[in-house]
Amino acid sequence: MNSHRQSATPVTTMRVAPLKLDVSPYRGRENEPLSRWFVELDAAMSARQLRDPSQQVLFAMSNLAGRAKSWAYGKRLADPNCFYSYDNFKAELKMAFEPPQSEFRARAEFLKLRQGRFDLHSYAQRARYLVSSIVDEPIDVPTQVVTFMTGLNDGPIRNQLFREYPKTLEEAISRAMQEEFSIKQAKFQGFPSRPPRQSNVVHDGPEPMDISYISTPGNERPHNDGKRFRCGKSGHFTRNCK
Repeated sequence: MNSHRQSATPVTTMRVAPLKLDVSPYRGRENEPLSRWFVELDAAMSARQLRDPSQQVLFAMSNLAGRAKSWAYGKRLADPNCFYSYDNFKAELKMAFEPPQSEFRARAEFLKLRQGRFDLHSYAQRARYLVSSIVDEPIDVPTQVVTFMTGLNDGPIRNQLFREYPKTLEEAISRAMQEEFSIKQAKFQGFPSRPPRQSNVVHDGPEPMDISYISTPGNERPHNDGKRFRCGKSGHFTRNCK
């Protein structure tokens, strides 16, 4: 019995190398959205391939600063097992530093957001910031788009977006930026050129004369020296000519 031995082809798995992403330090200030920092922290942990809970906690603590860092290391000094998991660390940090109902306030501010005196870029950045601060119960995409479009100042940009109706917030912001650029380009290209300024230099040469004062042979009046036409003599009236 002839048996053909088939050599098994080794399956090589490509191992993804860990990617070291930097995380912005969290200081525990009131204007720092903690939920957004957690999103940044989770992305960095996933890129670094951190799976062990203790390593996750240590990595999170290494990205604290200011009073948040003092709070975390102070608790760990008092109790080395105070943060028994990464989820527990997040819950403790959130309870200590996140203002009460911070996401509710961010949601309310976004829903009443208006451009007003802000330029388009600043208005778009504020909209992005508020949306990214709402993590637990994110605002649905259609509401994001409608709120951004409604908050724009009345004008061609707002009208164009309502004609197209973008599907996402980023698409709406991109179309608004493109429309603003097109309007500025059209104004620049259609700006009338200024006429050249006349020089006030005084010339020493002869000045141009008005040709209406020039006499022609047809409009010259005959010169009268006092002599009468009939007799060719002077010193009397025409009726006395003989």
